[in-house]
Order: sequence, then C-alpha cells, then structure tokens
Amino acid sequence: MADDAIKTDVQLPVATDLKKPRPKKAPELPILERRNWLIHLHYIRKDYETCKAIIKEQLHETQGMCEYAVYVQALIMRLEGKIQQSLELFQGCAILNPKSSDNLKQVARSLFLLGKHKAAIEVYNEAARLNQKDWEISHNLGVCYIYTKDFRSAEEQLNLALQLNKHDLTYMMLGKIHLLQGDTEKATDVYKSAVEFSPENTELLTTLGLLYMQLGKYQKAFEHLGNALTYDPNNFKAILAAGSMMQTHGDYDVAMNKYRVAAYSVPESPPLWNNIGMCFFGKKKYVAAISCLKRANYLSPFDWKILYNLGLVHLTMQQYASAFHFLSAAINLRPRMSELYMLLAVALTNLDDADNARRSYEQAVQLDESNLLVNLNFAVFLYNQGDKKAALLQFQEMEIKVNSQVDSNINTEFDPELVEMAQKLGAALQAGENLYWSKPGKDSKTSQRSSSSKPSSSQQPLGTNQALGQAMSSAAGYSKSMQITAEPEADVSSAPSPPTVDPGEPEPEPEDEDEVEETAEPDKLKEKKSKPKAVAE
Repeated sequence: MADDAIKTDVQLPVATDLKKPRPKKAPELPILERRNWLIHLHYIRKDYETCKAIIKEQLHETQGMCEYAVYVQALIMRLEGKIQQSLELFQGCAILNPKSSDNLKQVARSLFLLGKHKAAIEVYNEAARLNQKDWEISHNLGVCYIYTKDFRSAEEQLNLALQLNKHDLTYMMLGKIHLLQGDTEKATDVYKSAVEFSPENTELLTTLGLLYMQLGKYQKAFEHLGNALTYDPNNFKAILAAGSMMQTHGDYDVAMNKYRVAAYSVPESPPLWNNIGMCFFGKKKYVAAISCLKRANYLSPFDWKILYNLGLVHLTMQQYASAFHFLSAAINLRPRMSELYMLLAVALTNLDDADNARRSYEQAVQLDESNLLVNLNFAVFLYNQGDKKAALLQFQEMEIKVNSQVDSNINTEFDPELVEMAQKLGAALQAGENLYWSKPGKDSKTSQRSSSSKPSSSQQPLGTNQALGQAMSSAAGYSKSMQITAEPEADVSSAPSPPTVDPGEPEPEPEDEDEVEETAEPDKLKEKKSKPKAVAE
C-alpha cells in the first residue's frame, strides 16, 4: 500500500505536464505598422538620424503608405526648419487618414508657421468639426485670429478653450488681446484668474505685477513680483521691475543691488544697462551714467529710450552739441513725441540757434495737448526773444491746461520750481493773476505732480521726484504696440512661450520734464533743466 502511494505521488506531476498547452507563436504585426514602436522609441530619444533611417526603410517596404512613419518624418522636418516640406508630408498624412483631427492640426500649424494665417484658420475650423472638444484647436484658432487683427473672434475662441480645459498659455494670450486693445483693467482681471489657477507660474506673477505698476498699485505690484522671485530668484523681468520700483523712490543703492543680480543672468541686456546708467545719473555720477548708457546704446542702437536718456544726461552736463546729436536720433525713431522736440529746443537755444529752437517748440506744441512744460518753456523762450505777445498766448494756453488738470484731479500738486517760474513769468507779462496753483505740500517727494506726468500716456507715472526723463525696461513692455511671439500656438511636443518684451514690447512711454527757473537777472528769464530721474517701468 505504501509502495502504491509513492508511485502515485511520482506519477502525478508527469500527468500534469502532459496536459499543459504549448505556447502559441506571437501574432505577426501588419507590415504597415511593423516598425512604429522603433520609430517612436528613437524619436522620443531625439536620435533623429537613426529615426530617419528606420522611417526610410519602413516607407520603402510599405510604398509610402505608413501614416505614422510619414507623420514622424514631418515632425523631424519641422524641427530642422524645413516647414514647407513638413507641410507637404502632413498633407500626405491627411490624405492617408482624412478623419484624423491630429493630422489637420499639424497641417494648420505648418501653415501658421509659414505666415498663412487665413489658410490655417480654415484648416483649424475643419479640424474642429471632427473634434469639437479639443482645447488646443480653439486656442490655436484664437492665436491665428490675433494675427489677422480679429480680436473679437480671438477672444471667443480663447474663452472656449478655457471652458474646455484651462491652461496657463491660453490665459496669457487672452490677457494680451486685452492689452492690444488697450484695456488694462480687463487684462488685469484675466491675469488674476490665471494666478488663482496657477499660483506658482512666475511668468503670470511677473506680468500681473507689471500691470499693477502701470495702474499705480505699487503695493500689489511689489507683492506679486516678490512672489515671482520667491519661486524663481533669477527671474530677470521680476528683478528688473522690482529694481525699477526701488529706483523710482530714490533707493538707488538697493536698486543697483537688484541690477547686479540681474547682470549675472543677462549681462548684455540694453534695458538693464539703461537703468543702471540712470541710477548713476540719480546719484549725480554723470560719467558713469554716460558710460552705462553708451553700452546700452551699443547693444541696442535703435532704442529711442536710450538715446533719449543720453540726451538728458548731456543736457544736464551742458554738453549741448552731444545732446542735440542724441535727441535728433531719438526724434527720427519717435517722431510723434512732443517732449523730445521740447528738449531739442532747449539744446538749440543754448547753441544760439533761435530760429530752429522756435520751430522745434512749435512742433512740440502741435504734438502735445496737455503738458504744461511745453507751453511754459516756449513762453520763456519767446519772452527772452522779446516776443511778449506770443509769450502771453503760450502762457494763457498753459493756464487753460492747469485749470483742466485741477478740475480733473483735486489733489494735483505742481513742482515748486514750476510754480515759481510761472508766477514770475506771469508778473513779467502782467498776466496770471487768476491762475490757480495748488500749493505744494511739504512731502512733495512722495506725492504725484502733474508737472511730471506724461499726458499722452494712459498710465500713471512711476516717478515722484522731478525728472527730465525716465528709462524704461522691456519687463513692462505691454501696451498697444506690443509684439506677439513668433510661435504662440500650443503644440503637443512643445508649447511656445508667450511674448516677452522685446519683446518688444508694446511699451509705455517714459515721462519727462524740462523745467525752468529764473536766473539772477531780474528782467531775463532762462530755461533750465531740472534734476532728471530715471524709472524703469
């Protein structure tokens, strides 16, 4: 019995092995898709040469009928900058599989990169009919509409994209639409929503901080810029903007420390050297200021703001020929800015060219409608030339502007030098008895003065001290003239970054003054520049 039990135990495993089914051979893949996995593997490893070799073999075997191989080959062509060839290949994919929205999206993107925005819109609309719940299609449609200046349709598509799926990039493009339209309040609301959705996005925090700076809400601006620097201590735009706020309030040493940090990451930034130069200017180190500004001018020779500041520095140093040179260059780049003509007239007056100085003042008055200093300086110039009748007309025009500013802003305060000069000129012309001037307070350095505000700009000035001009950084280059990035569309492989000022910016104009004061001579008035102060916005 024991022997039989042993035999049974030995025989059981043998019987079990005999009943096991033999493994079947793996199924053969279709010839069209055989190497897709290998193509994908090399593509994501960025081994493009090997990937292209495998694609070539696959297309040879399938006689060009492998959709995935053609698709990846088109992506590689685009990465190599061969946009037209990639467009043709994507069109081939769309022929092989006409019901694929991904193929149509890539065709539209290639058209967009070629600058054919209307054609891209048509293809995106066709893709949207195949897939109505793809946020990427709506986002890219909105971007294309921005380039065709159809902001209403762009806003509708971007809002639709946000309803389907919220993304930081969509918020940024929607905010830029409002900035292009000049609606800073709506742009601020969009960026606030974006920060609530993505509170650690430094680009959104920095942009919102800059918008608050333009609106004059410096406490909120500093808060958001500080948050941006908390997440990214080397954020160049946030550092430059925070430094500019400190520079605005006269904290030049603290601002210089900020700029020193920024110089490590972006040592060849024209706005950075521009602001550093104006920091030295505020500290009355004029040689260092000129050195920094000329370095900025070397890096960006066609930036009118840098030329403008160089003109201011040379005017302050009484180097009128050099000031004329830089101001003339700035006018060629910015021919509609009245303050440039006014400063040019000051330089020409000191170069004893009264005829051209008068023409320059007349051009400044024609371009400007609310800056007191243009009329006051022109009146002083005319009085010194003996034309009291014309001087009286300019003085009366200034009175109208003063009353208008006082009516619109009860707390308006004027620069003491401006008030004193106007009172003396009024007495000399036997006019100005009814002129209303708000008395400057003791703490005039911390109050906004209308004499230093730029009327043609929609934003409040950052500067609080009397200034000839202000430096401007590209960190706050968001205005009606801002530029859009070259590739703002969303893509599966790589989403493009939003525009940086360049990017250019769209940019708020610097504010400036050219104030006047009386000389020791009782019967002769002379134009004089006040101490300039630069502010990076």
